[in-house]
Amino acid sequence: MFSRILVAVDGSDSGTVAVDFATSLAHDPDARVRVVHVNELIVGGRGVAYESESEAMEIVDSAVAALRGRGIDADGVHYLANCFTAPERIAEAAQDWGADVIVFGSKRRRWARLRGGALRERVTRVTSLPVLTAPAPLKVDHQVRSEALDKELADLLASAGR
Repeated sequence: MFSRILVAVDGSDSGTVAVDFATSLAHDPDARVRVVHVNELIVGGRGVAYESESEAMEIVDSAVAALRGRGIDADGVHYLANCFTAPERIAEAAQDWGADVIVFGSKRRRWARLRGGALRERVTRVTSLPVLTAPAPLKVDHQVRSEALDKELADLLASAGR
């Protein structure tokens, strides 16, 4: 379906989910994935970014390594932009690379509205490409679930006369 998938990552668990989702989309043997990270400049920070250059590179490198470890042809880049130009930077990266789709994680930052809305929504406004949001992983309380299964197993064994 998609042969050139651009994945926007931010170093959070949401980015990991986006990489996993892109892995499932890249089932075509000729599929390629490009990982993009935009390191945002702190507003009023006089050129200081949220991450150092090496931290931004590590975010990209770990996502690329995960994709390559699953046999997917992948590369990555990172850019420096302020919070107002980050959506355009991602859209331009996708357009310049010839992406078929842009993939984001599902995490929503509570303070994003203060900066003009969620990044993926802003990217959707400035690109003609489809923008997919990776589904959030299910959160299951394993301890409660495990205790319930153990009790059910004990009840079955007791009713069987063991």
